[in-house]
Amino acid sequence: MRGTRPDASLTAGTDDGFRPAAPPAWTRWLPFVYVAFVLLLEAAQREEWAVSLFLVALPAIAAYAYGPVVVAALTVLAILLEGLLAAVSHHLGETHHVTADIATAVVGILATALAAHRRSQERHLVHANSVAEALMRALLRPVPHQVGNVLAAGLYRPSEAGTMVGGDLFDIRATRTGERAIIGDVRGKGLPAVRTVAAILGTFREAAYEAGDLPAISARLERGLVREAEEIRDAELFATAVLIEYDSLAHRVTVTNHGHVEPVLISRGEVRTLQGPPALPLGLGHLAAAERPVPCSHRFTRGDVLLLVTDGLVEARDTGGDFYPLVERLRHRFEGRPAPGPADVVDFLNTDLPRHTPHLHDDVAMLAIAPHGRT
Repeated sequence: MRGTRPDASLTAGTDDGFRPAAPPAWTRWLPFVYVAFVLLLEAAQREEWAVSLFLVALPAIAAYAYGPVVVAALTVLAILLEGLLAAVSHHLGETHHVTADIATAVVGILATALAAHRRSQERHLVHANSVAEALMRALLRPVPHQVGNVLAAGLYRPSEAGTMVGGDLFDIRATRTGERAIIGDVRGKGLPAVRTVAAILGTFREAAYEAGDLPAISARLERGLVREAEEIRDAELFATAVLIEYDSLAHRVTVTNHGHVEPVLISRGEVRTLQGPPALPLGLGHLAAAERPVPCSHRFTRGDVLLLVTDGLVEARDTGGDFYPLVERLRHRFEGRPAPGPADVVDFLNTDLPRHTPHLHDDVAMLAIAPHGRT
């Protein structure tokens, strides 16, 4: 898949971006099955039981799946059937049948109001998720198939169904000095993490075009995260991150790792991690103010794929408690075979990870890039 792919509990719609998931089919059929059950029970009984009284529950059953108009119509149907069954049994007009009709009307009014309220809540949910989608696309913008001199593919999988964005982030930019990318993981969850993600990405998207090298970008991100920590009054705020820069003329990729998961390089049928001098996570630079991040360069030519992931991937556990073996799985799939593209790598992980870990406990983000053009 070429681009950012969020998981969601809502499905895409045509008019307003999202629509609520349809209720289960059995809830839509249940009111009619219930009516058929009552009629069969009425026909099968040998003694005079007021079976029609069961129809009082029909409007409430319908309110689970239908809107107010259908619920109101089924309420009228229930009252008519009650009267019909009472007439057949020659009890029409008796007190308990009149009481049942009144009770059915009251339940129908309440069920109709409930169905109307549910539809209103659904419309509110549609609007809220449309806003969330816009936020997600503003923060984690879809990764184009080609960015400057590289091919790219990205994926974001939230740990909680229905969420659009969390504490993971990635972005890639084509600049005059080369293609620059970031992937990171912010400490914390929820709205505070989303705010920090927005701050980091905003700083990166500005610094990527202006800063002279990766350490300079790191310094800008460090200062921005310190300001963010002061504004939200969180002295323990930090983010792990990997910054990369691709030089298409030198055929090299430069990496600066701020306490993040090491990048993985698929090159000439081999899979290996790119290890280099570690640096403190962003936001904790004051603990070693005299030390400057040390970039590490690696050869990166056509046919290679560089994979950046967050710890939600490598720390995903199976039912036995074992972590997802990223490098081993990539070797099993790509080692000794023709060079894959970034989308091939991302698609493989997107299908292989759920086999290992049915339920994620942390967000997962990944970004894959490959040189494009001259070797």
